[in-house]
This record gives sequence, C-alpha cells and structure tokens, in this order.
Amino acid sequence: MSPSPEEPPRTNRGPAAGPGNRRALIDAARRIFEEQGLNAPLSAVARRAGVGQGSLYRHFPDRVALATAAFEENVAELERLVQPPSATLEDLFDHVVEQALPSTAFIELIGANRHDPDVLRLGERFRALVVSLLQSERRAGHVGAHVEVEDVLLSTGMLATELARAEPEDRERVAGRVRALLRRALAP
Repeated sequence: MSPSPEEPPRTNRGPAAGPGNRRALIDAARRIFEEQGLNAPLSAVARRAGVGQGSLYRHFPDRVALATAAFEENVAELERLVQPPSATLEDLFDHVVEQALPSTAFIELIGANRHDPDVLRLGERFRALVVSLLQSERRAGHVGAHVEVEDVLLSTGMLATELARAEPEDRERVAGRVRALLRRALAP
C-alpha cells in the first residue's frame, strides 16, 4: 500500500528515534492511564505515542517498567524542587499531590510491585531527598523533634494512596484533608 498524497512516507529513523519514542511513550502512558485507568491497553499507549507496539516493548517490557519510567521523572522533578534551602515539607507535599492527581493508576501499579528492583531504587532516591529536607526543616524549627524520616515517607505514601483510591471528583478535597492532618501531625 502506498502512502496517500497527503501523508509523506514514513521512514525508519532507526536508533536515532529511540529517545524521542521513549519520551512520546511516557507522555502517552501518562495520558492514557489517567483517562482509562490501570488496565488501559498498552496498544493504546503505543498508538497515542505514534509508535508501533514493538517500539513500546523495546523500551518498556511491561507496565511496571513504564510506570517506573514515569515515576523516575517525578522523583527527578522532586529532587530539583526540594534542592533550594528554602524548600519545605509543605512544598514536598504540594508537589506530591500535583504529581499524584494525574498518576493514580501508576500509584496502584507501583504499590503492587514495590519489591521490583527499579521501584526499590526509586524509593531510595525519594528517601534520600526526604532525609535532606527533614534535616533542613528541623534546623528551621518547622517540624517537631518527634518527626522521623519514616513518618514523612509514610505520610507521603498515605497521601498518594488516598488520592489513588478517591473518586476523581473528590481528589482535590481528599488532598486538602490529608495535608491538613499532616500539618498538625508534623508540627513542632
């Protein structure tokens, strides 16, 4: 079948297309899973990204690999956002909510595969940023001496989990309530 006059023929760009395809697949997965949930067909992700399923599976052999790639970007963004000395736990919670609202299906998938080596690696990166941020918050007197790293990790996990379980129309309200509870619990 030859291409129509309106469509230029597609050329195989080979390995040069890899990084662009990967980026398109992650972006498409975020949108597809937000719209259709955890059981959305991976073929829809490939179609939305404008690549074949072979390309999808070359980059991401399964749903967990796709989810961890998206979360790796989220963790990198959090690392950048909490670097300034003025960053607070409140900032961290704000960004976790911002990232979690469109990613509830990924949260479920990551939670169900928390022993996956890539998921564990992301957890360690997140833990390191919480350690640094909590030390800064303690020095500034913004959190109580009773607050431990595990408390903040548990709090962010609860926040993300509650957002994932809430109905889409209730997520903003749930986020506000959970964050209010966390403010009180972590206060000096």
